[in-house]
Amino acid sequence: MNGSIIDFLRRVAHLCRKELLVILKDPSSRVILVVPALMQSLLFGYAATYDLSHVDYALLDQSRGGASTALIARLDGTGVFRRAATLDSPVEIAPVVNAQKALVVIQIGPEFEKQINAGQPAPIQVIIDARNSNTAGSAAGFVGSVVDAFNGEWRQRHGGAQAPVRIESRAWFNPNLETRWNFMPGMIAALSMLQTLLLTALSVAREREQGTFDQLLVTPLSPTEIMIGKAVPPVFIGLVQSTLVLLVTLLWFRVPMAGSLLTLYTGLVFFTVASVGIGLSISAVSANMQQAMLYTFVLIMPMMLLSGLTTPVSNMPRALQIATLANPLRFAIDLVQRVYLEGVGLLTVWHDLIPLFIIAAITLPLAAWLFRHRLV
Repeated sequence: MNGSIIDFLRRVAHLCRKELLVILKDPSSRVILVVPALMQSLLFGYAATYDLSHVDYALLDQSRGGASTALIARLDGTGVFRRAATLDSPVEIAPVVNAQKALVVIQIGPEFEKQINAGQPAPIQVIIDARNSNTAGSAAGFVGSVVDAFNGEWRQRHGGAQAPVRIESRAWFNPNLETRWNFMPGMIAALSMLQTLLLTALSVAREREQGTFDQLLVTPLSPTEIMIGKAVPPVFIGLVQSTLVLLVTLLWFRVPMAGSLLTLYTGLVFFTVASVGIGLSISAVSANMQQAMLYTFVLIMPMMLLSGLTTPVSNMPRALQIATLANPLRFAIDLVQRVYLEGVGLLTVWHDLIPLFIIAAITLPLAAWLFRHRLV
């Protein structure tokens, strides 16, 4: 009885050894075992963080007194807040926020010094860009903690029972700081990319695996024509999926849309074509469907993490911010959120359309070259 168990374990051990050798002897398998885990661990550690490393803010100090100067000095001394602009009038607030130059605008009224010295509540207005509700909430909390510390020190020096400085907060583009208002418009691009990238990556690999690839080659179609035929259906499917997510966001979750559908779909077309270019490149270098799926899933996670959907790109290390420039999802999410929540037009989001066009102009010819290269 014991001998049969030992023989059983020995046979299983030999089989396990054989399978491990098969996996480890293949150079590509060794890379897949190590590189994705290391890469995604580093990305999660650096990119997927809700900690605010710095907050760009604009200051409108109409008081210019000692108390307001002391309050702003305490804010600057945190090491988190960095002044991006010093404003002279309230009409300058909207352009700064709309252009995303400042996450927070602090407005101190002309009567601030007189009110605080008289022992009266001295309000300051804190305007936050709530397009990313998580970041906006964290920034507002930082400002609140700085003001609380200032109030505590002021009471110790001058007495008084009530807090001298009172915050009046306003959240633009998302008045209730609802996470869904930020998240769901971004998903219009993110969810469509997942399916579009996967379908495109599998297109040529499926032909090779099913044995119909050789039949396709003997047709009068050129490699460029074949590539275009492979690209158009995923573009259409991606736009349909974006429409479904848009309808769910509008009709089910009741997130109001401020922008134009024409502007939104113009951006989505650019983004979907860029995604298809990446998917075709993956498909051209994949020998079978298994490789295509593996390459796609390895690529999707970094693209999602570096998109700015959950954590702001400005909060990532400089090297990762540069890496996001090759990620079409970063520009698509910024475009969709600005069109959906702000109602901006094409002239405002051109800086998102140009990178998407460049990515498409690089990946589509690259996919065609890789496709022809594999035919040789």
